[in-house]
Amino acid sequence: MFTTRPELAGTTGMVASTHWLASATGMAVLESGGNAFDAAVAAGFVLQVAEPHLNGPGGQVPALLATGDEQRPRVLCGQGVIPAAATAQHFTELGLRLIPGSGLLPATVPGAWDAWLLLLRDYGTRSLREVLGYAIGYAERGVPLVQRASSVITSVAELFTRHWPTSAELWLSGGKPPSPGSLHRNPALVATWRRLLSEAERYREREEQIEAARRAWSTGFVAEAVDTFARRAVRDDSGHDHSGLITGADLAAWEASWEDPLITDLGEWSLVKCGAWTQGPVLAQQLLLLDGFRDQLAYRDGVPDARTVHLATECTKLAYADREAWFGDDEVPLDELLDPGYLAARRKLVADASDELRPGAPGARNPRLPEILAETRGRAPAAGSTGEPTIASRGDTVHLDVVDAAGNMISATPSGGWLQSSPTIAELGFCLDTRAQMCWLEQGLPNSLVPGKRPRITLSPSMALHRGRPTLAFGTPGGDQQDQWQLCFWLAHQHGGLNLQESIDAPAWHTTAVPSSFHPRGWNPRELVVESRLGEATLAALREYGHRVVDAGPWQLGRLSAVARDPATGILRAAANPRGMQGYAVGR
Repeated sequence: MFTTRPELAGTTGMVASTHWLASATGMAVLESGGNAFDAAVAAGFVLQVAEPHLNGPGGQVPALLATGDEQRPRVLCGQGVIPAAATAQHFTELGLRLIPGSGLLPATVPGAWDAWLLLLRDYGTRSLREVLGYAIGYAERGVPLVQRASSVITSVAELFTRHWPTSAELWLSGGKPPSPGSLHRNPALVATWRRLLSEAERYREREEQIEAARRAWSTGFVAEAVDTFARRAVRDDSGHDHSGLITGADLAAWEASWEDPLITDLGEWSLVKCGAWTQGPVLAQQLLLLDGFRDQLAYRDGVPDARTVHLATECTKLAYADREAWFGDDEVPLDELLDPGYLAARRKLVADASDELRPGAPGARNPRLPEILAETRGRAPAAGSTGEPTIASRGDTVHLDVVDAAGNMISATPSGGWLQSSPTIAELGFCLDTRAQMCWLEQGLPNSLVPGKRPRITLSPSMALHRGRPTLAFGTPGGDQQDQWQLCFWLAHQHGGLNLQESIDAPAWHTTAVPSSFHPRGWNPRELVVESRLGEATLAALREYGHRVVDAGPWQLGRLSAVARDPATGILRAAANPRGMQGYAVGR
């Protein structure tokens, strides 16, 4: 029996995120008179301290936002590009066929700092010191490490001790991993942030300070430290030591930017996603494919039936196959991929559980998949230091949503620069990201490794408009599962009639029949991972459809959060994930 739960409601402001300290920080900013964007920036920096195994200062952040005045959503692109020296030829000469998932080779230009500051400059009202001070305080005084952070550090302790001594110095105490709940401090990161503030406060005006801090990062002491450290050869998951390719010049040549979103009409509702340099458009495609089966989608007592889960899974496979063939930082035929005629043809492929990867041919173009996928079929998913993990025991990434009384709204999914991704740069107190592992070394694909381009990332914040007005912001960590778990949420909310909290609580599922975006790029046709709360009868029916069902337990999949605003009444709502007892929604 599904247990109903109320969603949080109020009129002043709402913050929901994957960690209680970030949510409390965001609400503190709102209470002090800041807007939703000030709150998001402050919460985003706190997440780098509170969940260092899931994101860090050297990572990235895509976000969707809308203001109470303008209404038209915008995309904040905080994903850095492939370094100039990171050519496919270089990796081939090293004897590699896949880009490693750890170490220095897969680093892209760090994007989170510049993106958060661009957001603060253009839409915030507070000073850099005001929003960064919360994170500095936590890094200086210490934060209690959550169980998952302790587990991750334990899993890579030997790697740190033998090969990444700077990481061992920061994360191991006397050579031993920290216990869950123990305080962790990062004095080097505190010093970095304070030096950035010092550079900023040479200037008087708020915007001048923000611009100075951006320069100090991209052309100043941070870029210099990154350049020097990246020349070292360090162990990565290829089993060998390699030096990095990123340089200070790469940091200087890139900055965060604004883009138009993809907005997909779903009737009274419209879905807002980032472009096809993310996997975001797959959610639009999944929903449009499922619209042709809307009479077959059913929820009973808040739980979907087997037919609903099966249809959602098969539509997911089709959408993600198109992701593999067509998505990237390139000219992507999104209009044709979302065309009703194209989708109708794709919908006819839905039958029993498919064990094939079947991309379509939009506009009569011939789809092309990476050749190496034939070899990675059946490989185990990423674990340890190799990438953005997706199962509860290995973690995932982070997410936050904020809405204020004025109708300002933001959904952001920060990630990268995990403590286990690459060695700590000791003088900065953080490590670089490994997002280039998402690119293919095979050339001529939309997501091939090309210097100056963004990798096609999994990070996928979401927003929804109701009758053209920003109403809902939501998202989840989870790598390739992000737009699968968001599909579970949307179906529960829109088809199951559940409120925000109940929709997050509803049983979730995902398939691993789509190629992983993380080294070693495995995929497992017909595998369907489910929460047992779907019920034994449903699991048995799913097996009858041909799925290889993996029971993940009752509360294991997804870390969703959401905020909403009723444009007619101004009532605000929020909800957060109960799984892991870590997500938190706060407001009044």
